[in-house]
Amino acid sequence: MTTKFRIKRIYDEPVQADGYRILVDRLWPRGVSKSAAKVDLWLKDFAPSTELRKWFHTDAGDFDTFVTKYQRELKAQQTEIEQTVAEMMTQPTITLLTAVKDPEHSHVPVLEEFLTNLISNG
Repeated sequence: MTTKFRIKRIYDEPVQADGYRILVDRLWPRGVSKSAAKVDLWLKDFAPSTELRKWFHTDAGDFDTFVTKYQRELKAQQTEIEQTVAEMMTQPTITLLTAVKDPEHSHVPVLEEFLTNLISNG
């Protein structure tokens, strides 16, 4: 079975097509109750470290450098991520949820690519 990933803001209405919903932010989003969010799993440990997140937002760090640093953090956690991925890859659709305003220019596509590569190489 091939798992399909989607990226969505947690503030958008949950729909059945989301499949397995995973929050991939380190902090719980403001103004969203856990029951309304319909989150199946919260992978806060796979989000960028607090230090990297603060650097990117406060120093207006460039996106390419952020991606490189975040990929390094993911690689350091690869064994733990592989174990988690093995458990969730039975899902046909996984929606990666985030509270960021611009999900396409955030950590989420980087994590999606990392997970996709793990699945295809595993």
